[in-house]
Amino acid sequence: MTIREIIKANRISRSLTQEMLAEQLNVTPQAVSRWETGISSPDITLLPKIADNFNLSVDELLGTN
Repeated sequence: MTIREIIKANRISRSLTQEMLAEQLNVTPQAVSRWETGISSPDITLLPKIADNFNLSVDELLGTN
């Protein structure tokens, strides 16, 4: 799985909207949308925060585990 698929799957499994996830991560809903569509990727400084939010390791988030 790619990072965009992992973010989207985890967001949906937790019944979060893009807006709700964006608020938890202190980013815009547009940023979450862009990550999920593959237009852009999260900034490297956000990876630990995203991983913690989903109870994953950064390796799992990146799909390298």
